[in-house]
Amino acid sequence: MSTVNPRRWWALVVLAAAQFMVIMDTSIIGVALPEMQKDLGFSQGELQWVFNAYVIVFGGLLLLGGRLSDLIGARKIFVAGWVVMIAGSVLAAVAQTAWVEILGRAVQGVGGALIAPSAMTLLMMLFMHDPRELGKAMALYGAAAPAGGTAGVFLGGVFTEWAAWQWCFIIYVPIGIATLAATKLLPNVESRRGSVDVLGAVAVTAGLALAVFAVVRAPEVGWGSTGTILQLAGAVVLLILFFVIQKAIREPLMPLSVWRVPRLGTANLAMTLLGAAWIPMWYFLNLYLQQVLGYGAFASGAALLPMTVLLMIFMTAITAKLMAKVGAKPLIGVGLLVLAAGLLWLAAVEPTGTFLVDVLPASLVAALGMSLAYIPAMIAAMSGAPQEQAGLASGIVNTTYNVGSALGLAALTAVAMSQGADQLGNLPKLTDGFSSAFIGAAVIAAVGGVITLLVMKGDKAPAADASVPAQQGGDKVSA
Repeated sequence: MSTVNPRRWWALVVLAAAQFMVIMDTSIIGVALPEMQKDLGFSQGELQWVFNAYVIVFGGLLLLGGRLSDLIGARKIFVAGWVVMIAGSVLAAVAQTAWVEILGRAVQGVGGALIAPSAMTLLMMLFMHDPRELGKAMALYGAAAPAGGTAGVFLGGVFTEWAAWQWCFIIYVPIGIATLAATKLLPNVESRRGSVDVLGAVAVTAGLALAVFAVVRAPEVGWGSTGTILQLAGAVVLLILFFVIQKAIREPLMPLSVWRVPRLGTANLAMTLLGAAWIPMWYFLNLYLQQVLGYGAFASGAALLPMTVLLMIFMTAITAKLMAKVGAKPLIGVGLLVLAAGLLWLAAVEPTGTFLVDVLPASLVAALGMSLAYIPAMIAAMSGAPQEQAGLASGIVNTTYNVGSALGLAALTAVAMSQGADQLGNLPKLTDGFSSAFIGAAVIAAVGGVITLLVMKGDKAPAADASVPAQQGGDKVSA
């Protein structure tokens, strides 16, 4: 049985802050890349790995992080994740060469892969006693993710323009130490007996990493090149091997029975397409602001703040209430379609455009769609999973969102480059390239919305999506 933790709302602050920082780590270095390139000697082709080293490792290890959270205990894994995150941040900050910087980012990705699923498991444990409280908690926690992504762009601009790019990593050290000191607020979860599926972890991590690697490099070496084809084929083989292993062994990393959880599959598909549309949107929007409208690093980050404010307001004050009335399915479907509408509006950007006309209204519509879809998709993906698989369900949904983000960004970058986004200084061509990326992202979001509305099962009752996984044996939770 679970007990009501009297400090649960303070604990939620710790968990939401962790989610904010983990997601911010994917975006904070964006505007700092040119300075890092000068200082560390990155080639133009190598520079992308400052971003992708984190995303690939993070997305590839999330399932393992969820499994370790279930076996060893969510709070222990949460603590371990922050220790690793701090170590990676220090390494990235002091790096004097390109390969050390990439290594530091990969270590940060390992830390993030431990933090994200364990934080979600702890949240479910803290609020599983009351569906209404869980809805509010998920709204606050979920709002931290897109807010972290957008705030990362803003803070990266602040540090790069007025301090040094190293501060994009140094900031994680004091915050990490403060978070570790605050972990006493989190519930202590007893470990349980079981084994870690090392072979399965290697197969799925290598398969996901190889798939992302192939898509990221394809614009440079060619989609039809032998290397790209072999890498994608290798990724498929590794992922098939992973599923074969999961079916064959007694304690798999991802028991295939978890996919019997109602709506797990469709909710994760929605999260994949949501990430594949949202992350490319802010990436190319930032490039449009800087490379076409001529904004500096700080001004570009500040221009994205209205989206953050809208996300926070809707996710914390409105989405949870709407979900209690209509359930997850309509919010996910409509949210993705609204996001698609905002992206199509952004596709009309002009080389001589302005922020108030070309960017602000369309970006707010897109943010509205994101705020409607994200929380319901997250809850739909986790609700119904048994207590002992809470970390696994969290790992799956975080994996699908981040892998979708990486693949979507890589694919739409290829689309943008083919339409002129690589022609710096040629504003009409740059704008055409960015516009094509927005159109591609809109198609992805629209497909996700239609699939959700047509395929996802509806709620038995409006509040069903705010329900929590039923306990079946499993761990004890203490206040």
